[in-house]
This record gives sequence, structure tokens and C-alpha cells, in this order.
Amino acid sequence: MNSLNGKKALVTGGSRGIGAATALRLAQQGADVAVTYVRGEEGAREVVAKIEAMGRRGIALRADQALAADAVEGVERAAGALGGLDVLVNNAGVGVLAPLDQLSLADVDRVLAVNVRGVFLAAQAAAARMPRGGRIITIGSCLTQHAPGPGGVLYTLSKSALIGLTRALARELGARGINATVVHPGPVDTDMNPADGPSAADQAAMTSLGRYGTADEVASIVAYLASEEASYVTGAELSVDGGYAA
Repeated sequence: MNSLNGKKALVTGGSRGIGAATALRLAQQGADVAVTYVRGEEGAREVVAKIEAMGRRGIALRADQALAADAVEGVERAAGALGGLDVLVNNAGVGVLAPLDQLSLADVDRVLAVNVRGVFLAAQAAAARMPRGGRIITIGSCLTQHAPGPGGVLYTLSKSALIGLTRALARELGARGINATVVHPGPVDTDMNPADGPSAADQAAMTSLGRYGTADEVASIVAYLASEEASYVTGAELSVDGGYAA
């Protein structure tokens, strides 16, 4: 359980859902963890309190991934506060699901700013600070593997870009011993997509297992990728989707 002992990690969007579960799992396995938030300060501080209760160092930082300066400064502040950075989990993201003809330019700019530009800038800033053994782990989406119907064009576009980014980062950073991977969650029970929501039954039925996943199930894969056990895994996509794309 101490496979990340001494490691320093940043989880963007770590105040709730998959981000919070990931931050806690990394701390449980020995890492000091910083989390960023935009509006969820209370949730972020609760996560930090739980991290500290495990005997690890936890830090909550306000950083809006939609703002280029914040995306970079979040990494810089986390590395400064923790005394370095070994693991970056690009979790922060926004989802705008709507028919193609109802998507505005503002929607496009916001989704791409958070889901693509913010991820790129955070990865760029983190890579400049990471030692050998560093990890850049990005949260994608099962919609990049299987589009079940209309309404997901913009969100799927943004998450699909992360596949190419991850593969290129793996090639760019491999000689330095830094690994890059992307994790594709399926329907997961979070505040943004609750298992008792109006479309939950339909989403669960699309999986092979017939159920929603949990944030902890996604976090366990992220923690594995952050560990030494995954030292030969890079440029890869890992699906945690209950067979959604099977």
C-alpha cells in the first residue's frame, strides 16, 4: 500500500468525484497530494483533511483550467509547495452535451480551453519539473471509444484530442523516463452523472456489466499507472468502462 511513498502528486479538479477519489487513493499509497479546484473549495479542503489524516501532506489550490495562466501556475504552485512533482493527474474537465446545431462558439471555446488547452499546458509545465519516473495521467472518456448517439460531438472531440496528446507525450518524454497514459472512464457514479439520474438506466444498460462504475474503481487504475509497477506502460489507453466500448 506504500507503492507511492515519497512521491508528490497533483490532481486537477480534485475536490469531488473521480478527482477526489484519485487524490485519496494516491495518498493512501504514500504520496503527498495537491488538488486544484474552481468553485469547490469546501470539498477540496475536506479532501485535504482526509489526506492529512493519513499522515500525508495535502494542499488545496484554486486554479481554473480554463485560464491559461492558472493551468500553468497550478502546477508551479503545487511543485513549489510539495517540493517537487512526480505525478500529474489531468482530471479537471467540463462536459457540454448538446445537438450540433445548438453548440455556440462560447461552448466550443470553453470546452477546448479546459479539456485540451489546460491539459496541454499543465503537462508542459509538469514535464519541465519531473524527474525520471514521472507520470502524466490524463482522464479521457469512454465516448472516444464508442459514440452511442447524438449530442456528444464537442465533448468527444475534446477528449479524443487527449489520445493523440498522450501518445505524442510518451514519445517526447520517454527518453527522460517519464510515462504518459490516458484513462477512459465509462458511466461513473459522481455528482455530475449520478447513478440515479434521469439517463442512468440507459447508460448502465450500455455496459457489459449492466451497472455504473465507482470513482474508486477509476482511482485504482490511476494509482496503478502512477506506481513503479506500471513503469513499462506508456502511450497507452486504459478503459475503465464496464465493457461500454466492448
